[in-house]
Amino acid sequence: MKFAAIDIGSNGARMQISSVLHDEGVVRLKKVEYVRFPLRLGHDVFTEGRISALSEDRMMKLMLAYQLLMELHEIEDYMACSTSAMREASNGHEVREHIEQRTGIHIQIIDGQKEAELVNNVVVKSLGEGQYIHIDVGGGSTELNVYQDRRKIAAKSFKLGSVRLLEGKESKTSWIKIKEWIQDHVDFNQEIQAVGTGGNINKLFDLSSKLTESSTSIEEIERMRDYISGFSLEERINKLQLNPDRADVIVPAGDIYTSAMKWAGAKIMHVPDVGLKDGMLQLLYDRSCRKKKV
Repeated sequence: MKFAAIDIGSNGARMQISSVLHDEGVVRLKKVEYVRFPLRLGHDVFTEGRISALSEDRMMKLMLAYQLLMELHEIEDYMACSTSAMREASNGHEVREHIEQRTGIHIQIIDGQKEAELVNNVVVKSLGEGQYIHIDVGGGSTELNVYQDRRKIAAKSFKLGSVRLLEGKESKTSWIKIKEWIQDHVDFNQEIQAVGTGGNINKLFDLSSKLTESSTSIEEIERMRDYISGFSLEERINKLQLNPDRADVIVPAGDIYTSAMKWAGAKIMHVPDVGLKDGMLQLLYDRSCRKKKV
């Protein structure tokens, strides 16, 4: 049994196909195919307000490739979601309709709340007892969630993301709003730890020194962010071997992660390497199980 998740973000679009494994009563979703392409829809939307004809053409070709891969893998079900760039594009729904007509792939344009819900469904499995702040930084938005003993007690989506920062299109009050929200919803009388999701924190974590297999310190994240910022874009690509669409956004993304951690008083960051696609895959599996019970 295989499922496919397509996540169309402001920076890149990715598809993951996973198979369901059963091992002594434990169910696991094993990645069998992963394809990511730097569509960079946020560049169009955050500067011009719409998806350009060139970007739509590239997106169409990518969805055709995804459709063929899903057919080859003989998947049981799929889910395709787009986030801030397409939901803010004046022609986002029009582009979605064109793609569905040609490829048969139905894309759901989801809001920040739904995006956070899908990510949280898999993030919560990595949490322990106590207070946590979950920071999910995308190209166009940042989702913040506060947990107490694995129970979500507050959530908010902000129009501040790595691509939006890179293009200089963030609201002047976005940083203030994030800081004030954290101050209003974090209990500063108890310790708090951070959980980070998103491609940029995964890369910063890979490059940083680790405290454990899945955690590092805020000092390490800051050190690696500052180290990368000391290189030119060309040097980041050639010397550090970062993908071009990662090389320019990783520093502004690092600023968001570290700022949120500082405002919350979190010194430790856990990086479970899960995201929207994993939440979609979990939903597809759960939906399949419910259907079989009917």
